[in-house]
Amino acid sequence: MLESYLIILFLGNAAGILSPAILETIQHFLAGLPSSDLAQGKDVLSGQYHLSFDFLVVGVGSAGSVLANRLTENPEWRVLLLERGKDETFVTDIPLLAPVLHITDYVRVYKGEPRPRDAPGGGYCLSMIDGRCNVITGRAVGGTSVVNFMIYSRGTSYDYDGWEALGNPGWSYESVLPYFIRSERCRLIDKDVRYHGYDGELDVTTPPYATPLRDRFLKAGQELGYDLIDYNSDKYIGFSTVQANLRYGHRVSASKAFLRPIRDRTNLYLSKLSTVTKIVINPQTKSATGVQFVKDHKMYFASATKEVILCAGTFNSPQLLMLSGIGPKDHLSSLGIPVIEDLPVGFNLQDHVSMSALTFLVNESVSVVEPRVGSNPVNFLKYLKEGTGPLTIPGGAEALAFINANSYMKKTQAEKSKYNYNQHVNIYKNKHVFPNVTSITVNRDFFKTYPHVNTSKLTAKDHYPDIELVLGASSLAGDISGSYRGLLGLTEDFYKEVYSGYEGHDSFMIVPVLLRPKSRGRITLRSANPWDPPIVDINYYDHEDDLNTMVQAIKIAIEVASTRAFKRFNTTLLPVPFPGCKHVAFKSDAYWACVARHVSTNLGHFAGTCRMGTRDNSGVVDHRLRVHGIGGLRIVDASVMPTIVVGHTNAPVYMIAEKASDMIKKDWKGSAS
Repeated sequence: MLESYLIILFLGNAAGILSPAILETIQHFLAGLPSSDLAQGKDVLSGQYHLSFDFLVVGVGSAGSVLANRLTENPEWRVLLLERGKDETFVTDIPLLAPVLHITDYVRVYKGEPRPRDAPGGGYCLSMIDGRCNVITGRAVGGTSVVNFMIYSRGTSYDYDGWEALGNPGWSYESVLPYFIRSERCRLIDKDVRYHGYDGELDVTTPPYATPLRDRFLKAGQELGYDLIDYNSDKYIGFSTVQANLRYGHRVSASKAFLRPIRDRTNLYLSKLSTVTKIVINPQTKSATGVQFVKDHKMYFASATKEVILCAGTFNSPQLLMLSGIGPKDHLSSLGIPVIEDLPVGFNLQDHVSMSALTFLVNESVSVVEPRVGSNPVNFLKYLKEGTGPLTIPGGAEALAFINANSYMKKTQAEKSKYNYNQHVNIYKNKHVFPNVTSITVNRDFFKTYPHVNTSKLTAKDHYPDIELVLGASSLAGDISGSYRGLLGLTEDFYKEVYSGYEGHDSFMIVPVLLRPKSRGRITLRSANPWDPPIVDINYYDHEDDLNTMVQAIKIAIEVASTRAFKRFNTTLLPVPFPGCKHVAFKSDAYWACVARHVSTNLGHFAGTCRMGTRDNSGVVDHRLRVHGIGGLRIVDASVMPTIVVGHTNAPVYMIAEKASDMIKKDWKGSAS
């Protein structure tokens, strides 16, 4: 009751959805309230500085939560979870507030290394503060699933068949599909029943509320010749409403799904606000024996009689390995770290770079504008009482499109000829003149004519998306509080120059996302001090094909907004050239390439830094996720992905943990404590 009163009191009269200051005040206040979460009365430390368990799970995010659930099904196995963060509160439950959570204690913000425009390969994140990309990960019981946009997207069969082809038996799509199904509690209406589970812990559904923009986006896809699909089935190309981890309009994190139902198991132990600083490895046997961790400024040692399992994520898992003497020999030696095993840890960093400033103005009140949503107490009451209303839109994302650029060239040629696009200029009542988006000339050099192509017989390559478009119910024009641009890391100068005069205007965005990047980055240690953050070389657009594909993605997004479906709202592209790109022709390919380098955003889909594969194929872990050359040490998180999936990474992490739990159970079958 107190929490309900607080949210109405603080939010109902807010000038925006939530200003950072108000959110931080609420969050710190609620941090002192009693939590109903896991085993609150169980003090795993109890004054002891040396503890022993069967399994140590380092990092209680999506993977760690699944492992905790599955491993403690054996009552004889004692499992200790070590998590740097704390329990979530109702603030993290509100789906629309996901972009605001970067200012709370539930995230850790890293800063990517800058790369200026004149550097080899060209620059990226040039309009970000200090020219550095924001790199954000979760820091909570539940990990990134507590702060992400909740989108449930598995990827394609080509992704997992590709993993197996790289020398990882047992990771084909046929092999991993049962693990997706196992954890899912599907509540979708339009679905392919063959590909979904209904008795698992993780809710998957569509948001209970939609703006009129969602319907327009889906109709635009149909107008361009695309099907409406269940993208978690065997259909990978098409348009869809988002599938999200929601329950009655509230976020379903890994903690809610997998930990809260088992909080009374007596063999499950959780130590929060605990930072692991080193994996302890016996140099003679080259086996992990435990970990050192710090809590309340005190150092503890926990030993594992069976395994240490790293679930610390794409940045922290490689950091811990290298701090513990497992990693590239030359790099570790340069920092004075004794080398126990020479492995390519930290290489192969991959991410889905995006461009989150493609803004379209509309002439009706159909989008999410902070003051309008935040000043109406009905929105909060509907959320609290009914689990519906605009606050249930996951991060503001309403719909997705998965597209193959080459296939689009073929498909749209025939479809677009059916429609007559009127070209005109719209005069608005304010000082700005907005050219209608349908009048914008798109360079169609890459839209070649294929007069003899039967588009119903697409090749497998045509079925494999390389572009995602995410429909956002709002845009930076509606970001009055500054929370969203703070998440992206954009400078205030950029925001003022582009959006001055448009603040609060109804608008939406279509975010183009690069799904199959060829560029690779790297994680390295800043020092041998475990409290120093790692160096993140994200390396966007290092491969020129990535930039070319992003340019195509931006232009396709404009094509979507150019359809008759969006004419209803007189949809217009924000006509302001971006700073840093005014030296090239507005809307040209060179202009969009410049924009991509200046606004290089991400969705938090970092993967690959502890690659699964054979040692000869630059692997850090084998196909059973065991660290090469080290006994008793396994890695279970997104860092083991050899290639990033064509989809959002949270669902695959749940799958990886489900599969890992079966591997671990098989390896220790018949073994008691």
